[in-house]
Amino acid sequence: MEDSNHVFTKEQLNTILNTAINQTLGAVDKNNVFDRTIGHDKITGVAGDVIEQSVLGYPADSYQKPDLIVDGVEVELKTTGIRKSKKNSNQYEAKEPMSITAVSPESIVNENFETSNFWHKLEHLLLVYYLYDSEKRIVASEYANFPIKGYDFHEFNDDEIEILKNDWTIVNNYIQELQALHETPEDFYPTISSKLRPNLMMIDTAPKWPHRPRFRLKRAAVTTLVQQYFGEHLESLDADLNSFAKIDQQLNHFTQEYQNKTIKELLYLFNIPIKLGRTGDVAKSVTEQIVTHMFGATSHKISNIKLFKEIGLIGKTITQTASGNRTEDTKLLSIDFTEWLDSDKSFEESSLYNYFNETQFLFIIFEEPSTKSKLLDNKFKGFKRLSFTEDFINNIVQSTWKDTRKTIFENKLVETTRRNNKGKIIVNKNGVISTEINLPKAATHQVFLRGTGSDSSNKPIEINGIKMYRQYVWIKGASLVALLNNISYI
Repeated sequence: MEDSNHVFTKEQLNTILNTAINQTLGAVDKNNVFDRTIGHDKITGVAGDVIEQSVLGYPADSYQKPDLIVDGVEVELKTTGIRKSKKNSNQYEAKEPMSITAVSPESIVNENFETSNFWHKLEHLLLVYYLYDSEKRIVASEYANFPIKGYDFHEFNDDEIEILKNDWTIVNNYIQELQALHETPEDFYPTISSKLRPNLMMIDTAPKWPHRPRFRLKRAAVTTLVQQYFGEHLESLDADLNSFAKIDQQLNHFTQEYQNKTIKELLYLFNIPIKLGRTGDVAKSVTEQIVTHMFGATSHKISNIKLFKEIGLIGKTITQTASGNRTEDTKLLSIDFTEWLDSDKSFEESSLYNYFNETQFLFIIFEEPSTKSKLLDNKFKGFKRLSFTEDFINNIVQSTWKDTRKTIFENKLVETTRRNNKGKIIVNKNGVISTEINLPKAATHQVFLRGTGSDSSNKPIEINGIKMYRQYVWIKGASLVALLNNISYI
């Protein structure tokens, strides 16, 4: 029997939610949901409870049923935090992945996708977005200050449904395989997340066993939903690429067709204008533009293509010598010190872990004829797709996370003056003395921190009284070469 408290028309919900937009969660909390945060600083889920109980006005319950009935259709309500993008303050991004439903090995093997609990939860969504508007750690009661920014009655398109179906089927087939091969398959359930992660496009499973995991929409997929809702245009591909296997097949075709062609030849082939800089060469970014054109797109960057953005596939160009060596370090992501300095946050809860766990890299590999060659003369060799292993994440990456936090928490952060080989103080062009911070460096860490800024007098980050550039996570070129040498060309 339907609960009348959960039944709405879409028109009613539009009226209710339009009134709530740009109001804070505290302002719309007419039923005093925030009262339960008093004395409970770490309580979770308060934003969703406010939307359910104070905005939509139905009581809390724990029944396994749809959140809403909207014009006779079952709709799942998801209250989702967004934050301003570090790369572009005019854009929003998802605060975290979106939990969907439990991964239940006992029952999933008896389901098919169309009738699965997984698809039942995703088929019709009402996403309510609030802005997590804080640069520092907050307690639960402070969610009251966060504004509601929008809502979206979302349904996935046919291409996305095929991706979600393929992802779910990969998980389902693997669990069936474990149950068929092993007398005690539960002993092997801990491999579900690690084994399948490189093959899943829009979803993952977390946490790891022995904690019962849940299906999640990857943060990249949620960010794509968010940015499209707020008006960002992303280019769609005509090709039917609903699995990494199909993407790899297409990339292999490109390699066979274009291998050993120079960048200059490829620019002519795809009718991309050759724009020479002051050095008489093209910018490195043209290599990514070449790849988008291989896919029939017009965008300059892979991240502007909807499919690649929502599956978290990032394009990186590698230029190596004929012997396969490469020395250039690669910048990966900016650091959000708000969470790095949250003593209660575990590594597996961090955006650093999520980035390395979720992101896949498409390395576009070129070979330079000599160290003096122009970029235009470099030859295309092929593609390698890299998904970081759990061992790399839990050892190499986590050591950087731990060492950074330890240095700061134990008040050992130090700024020192940089000197040249003769011991003379280095002074920047603007007259400011050059300094360095004792955060993890390439000399000691494969994954390290490096500050970036356009002006040495502008240091926007301050920790323990020390001002510094905005910090980024990098990976050493030598480490990247070692990882890629273990991967075959697609």
